[in-house]
Amino acid sequence: MNADPLYARWVGPARRQRAMETAAFAAPMLLAIIVVAWRVVGPVLAGGIAIIGIGVALAIARRRAATFDLAWLVRILDRTRPELEDSSALLFTDTAPSSLLQALQRRRIAARLDQGSPGDLRPPWPVKMLAAVTVVAMLCIIAALVWPRSPASAPSLSPSQEGTPVVPGIPRLVAQNMRIIPPAYTSLPVRDSASLDTRAPHGSRIEWTLRFDPAAPAPRLLLLGGASVALRRSGADWVASRMLDTAFLYRVDPGGRQRRTPPLHRIDAIADAPPQIKVVSPTQSLTFVQAGQRGWSPVFTATDDYGVAPVARLRITLAMGEGENVRFTEREIPINGIGSAKERRFAPSLTFDRFGFAAGGDMVVQLIVRDNRAPAPQEVRGPSLVLRWPSAKQPESSGLTGMVNTTLPAYFRSQRQIIIDAEALVKQRRALSGDRYLARSTAIGGDQQILRGRYSQFLGGEEEGEPQLPTSDGHADGDGHDHGGPPATPSSGFGAPEDVLADFGHPHDDSPASSLAPETRAILKQAVDEMWQSERELKLGHPDLALPYAYKALRFIKEVQQATRVFLSRVGPELPPIDPARRMTGKREGIAGRAMPLVPVERNDGPAAAAWRALGEGLDVIPGAIDLGPLDGWVRANAGRVPDALALSAAIDAVRQEPGCAGCRAKLRRQLWSAMERPLGQSARRTPPDESGRRYLRAIQDGEP
Repeated sequence: MNADPLYARWVGPARRQRAMETAAFAAPMLLAIIVVAWRVVGPVLAGGIAIIGIGVALAIARRRAATFDLAWLVRILDRTRPELEDSSALLFTDTAPSSLLQALQRRRIAARLDQGSPGDLRPPWPVKMLAAVTVVAMLCIIAALVWPRSPASAPSLSPSQEGTPVVPGIPRLVAQNMRIIPPAYTSLPVRDSASLDTRAPHGSRIEWTLRFDPAAPAPRLLLLGGASVALRRSGADWVASRMLDTAFLYRVDPGGRQRRTPPLHRIDAIADAPPQIKVVSPTQSLTFVQAGQRGWSPVFTATDDYGVAPVARLRITLAMGEGENVRFTEREIPINGIGSAKERRFAPSLTFDRFGFAAGGDMVVQLIVRDNRAPAPQEVRGPSLVLRWPSAKQPESSGLTGMVNTTLPAYFRSQRQIIIDAEALVKQRRALSGDRYLARSTAIGGDQQILRGRYSQFLGGEEEGEPQLPTSDGHADGDGHDHGGPPATPSSGFGAPEDVLADFGHPHDDSPASSLAPETRAILKQAVDEMWQSERELKLGHPDLALPYAYKALRFIKEVQQATRVFLSRVGPELPPIDPARRMTGKREGIAGRAMPLVPVERNDGPAAAAWRALGEGLDVIPGAIDLGPLDGWVRANAGRVPDALALSAAIDAVRQEPGCAGCRAKLRRQLWSAMERPLGQSARRTPPDESGRRYLRAIQDGEP
């Protein structure tokens, strides 16, 4: 006999009744909690509490129904059904009877089991308790709906500061209050302001409570620029709310025939600053492993204006091996911080055995922290710290004279870092947008370009930049250089042994300023060529295609590093030879003029300059109303560089409201002067000569001694 269907049939009614019983208790209780939350914290949080409450009720119902298990069924059957002879456990098992007696007993009681109904095993409904819970919940709901607002939540209105004159029949603002509700992640308290001007964190909720006398028909908040915020009646007051997503200027319009335009009010949005990461130890970005050291513990501190997340990530990059056997690995581990929310300290303990760090490698660590801003926390990456474990090989010493240039080993580390950045970018390709991916690839290509320029200095500087046409060599006949005969026939292709410079120009590195062995120079030239290919692919947004060239450049650089050292002779500059035949003759043939043509300076302050002149004195002044529309557009377009765009907009509005106000015009003119670009430095006029100077100039012009 299969016991599973039989077991489900006998416990099913009891489980369903227990689930319905739990729902009957949870419904009035949850409804009362939602209504109270709606009155206290608002509809948004009340909706969240409702979702959480439903989930908790379902979990409780499932757990309570699970108490009707096999042990309960056997116990209740043996207690309420004497005809089963305390042998009901034999009916709900899949195992075969161990004896003939058990098999006989199982067949006997199986026929007796159907004499009863599974519904008889259901427990009785707790009617009295359910009625009591329902009554209590309904009383809580009624109390929450009719209970007046507490004094703590009801704003206290302050007298209006508008200064509007009293005119019979014309509504005016007589009392006001502004409530600022900061975002939850700031942990700032709710505050009330008697003024209609304030500064609040970005993302705050601003609530206005206004009272007019006499009653206003349709008051509203007019934002400077044309938008408006509607007010709704709440008893004798008018209320409105708005999320502070950007700073704005506004005025309270009571409606009706106002004889005077209400004043402007200003609300500034305080942006959430990103976290700041500071390295406590080590004090230098590059440190070396000491003898006997088996671990490393860098210490960071992260600060934020509202709070740093308690858990940060530490990015660890290992570069192990030498030559062509360099391996790069990268991983991130979570780190718990200690301290207050606004300043946390992160001190990870990194053991070398755990990460496989050994001699001849580098360990680069970088801390990544987030702040508590919701819903989009700001993520900041701290500075990179490098722990270097030198290999057992020591650099060779030499008694050669000259200045040893140790730049190549440091540049070798930079090429390795470019490979690390490119590989990390390839791994993050799916997580980044197309524009972000291209921007980061282009940035790495810029680093590759800088590195290529550094290595090109050892080749006389001729390898810097892309191949140029013959006309861009920058030389001309008679410039003091020996250009030889006509240019040779161009090579078959770019990158051939006979490069473009050898075909169309002439080298400048024959002097002792750069003394590289021919074989070393050839290898270094190959490294520069591979860097150029890598830079091209990176700037095209293909870091995966740039990696093979970067690896080849790394191999060539390592060969140069291990093969020889670079010596720079101590020589002075070599100037072009002087033609003695032209000296002291005064002849200026063949000397090109150095005068550069004057071009007008392009400026973007046309509307601002025109308004500044119209507000001032002179021929361009406009005494009456001025068309300030172009100036409004200029302020919006240059809001990022203008010192105070809101103050400038307020000054423009004041002049527009009262064109004849001399003080308003002067204030706007001052602000325009500080907002416009500073004029370029002008050449000072020569001081006019005095009497003796004029006699001297006349003597020179007349040819008198």
